[in-house]
Amino acid sequence: MAVRAALVTGASSGIGRATALELARAGFTVFAGVRKPEDGEAVQSEAHGELEPVLIDVTDAAQIEAAVERIRERTRGGGLTALVNNAGSAHSGAIEFLDLDDLRHQLEVNLIGHIAVTQAMLPMLRSNRGRIVNITSIGGLVATPFMGPYCASKFALEAICDCLRTELKPWGIEVIAIEPGSIATDIWDRGVANAEDARAKIPEEGERLYGEAFETMARVSTETGERGIPPQEVARVIHKALTVKRPRARYLVGRDARGMKTGNALLPDKAWDAIVRRTLKLP
Repeated sequence: MAVRAALVTGASSGIGRATALELARAGFTVFAGVRKPEDGEAVQSEAHGELEPVLIDVTDAAQIEAAVERIRERTRGGGLTALVNNAGSAHSGAIEFLDLDDLRHQLEVNLIGHIAVTQAMLPMLRSNRGRIVNITSIGGLVATPFMGPYCASKFALEAICDCLRTELKPWGIEVIAIEPGSIATDIWDRGVANAEDARAKIPEEGERLYGEAFETMARVSTETGERGIPPQEVARVIHKALTVKRPRARYLVGRDARGMKTGNALLPDKAWDAIVRRTLKLP
């Protein structure tokens, strides 16, 4: 049987780390994309199976190209059978006072970086009729107030998934969106830290208008992380999407994700808005 090789970006923690370990345990040769050598050593020490850390910042073209060469070398030209685009960050804030550089960074990491990695890896995937899994979010289907940058990046990634799925069909390359709800990962802690940084930049008028809402969203973000399902549950869904004979185009993961999508689809927009405001205790 041909060797199954997978690149997982954002493998330092959370969903990426869980996925890299899950796939290594299942017999994949895993290239775990990390930004720091010590993160790579940490995930490698936990692996049961073949896992090699690869330094790859998805916003760094030189690191992406170096990763391509490393994978080609290590697979002896065999290439990849799977790409899991998982690297990501979360920025938030009131759109009225949003720092546009924060928005650009959000799109650079969560959208453009995934496209850059996909472009670089596609020749190796094409030769194996491989699969591409993009980690989007319920936030790519249902927008949440004060999460505009994050939701915009994930909505856009959903569109890229839909386009790629058709464009790559002639070569038998499946493109799959994984749409998690609340997951117990440190992205929520990083998101709260980013929100605090963004809040510090806004003028006094912005604080007067939105300060109470910012406090509410910080609390909700913390609670969301605390009630989230383990990232291993998402990793198992990703494993399934990469190995099942006929994968679905998208997989919702988590009861809250399914509930949000159903409620948003059934209710009129303004009714849904009212529920969101009430749930988040917004004015």
